[in-house]
Amino acid sequence: MSDPDDRKYTPAHQWVMPDQSGDLLIGITDFAQNQLGDILFVQLPRVGQVLGDQESCAVVESVKSASDIPAPLAGVVLALNSALSDSPEVLNTRPYDNWLFKMRPAHPQDVARLLNVEQYRPLTS
Repeated sequence: MSDPDDRKYTPAHQWVMPDQSGDLLIGITDFAQNQLGDILFVQLPRVGQVLGDQESCAVVESVKSASDIPAPLAGVVLALNSALSDSPEVLNTRPYDNWLFKMRPAHPQDVARLLNVEQYRPLTS
């Protein structure tokens, strides 16, 4: 599966997709889900939770391990993908179609420091 070029990436194998308002959808990459194996459970942050840059804010549990998910930027959580509580395995089959949470960055200009797809790809080889 190829990494879409319509979003930004982090070295921690997350994707970050800004919407028209500047809010961000946050998910895990195909590389991340492949490393995790079969995903069994996702623990998400709370709506309204204020996150620090790189603060652990979610957990993805798989048959192999539980992995902390850091916030890609500082900001506040606006929404959660509640469908993941019933079907976390969609992160394995369609990681770029299924987000974890939506956030509003504290400093929107910080999005520019995230990786584009060409900068991210070498981290997965």
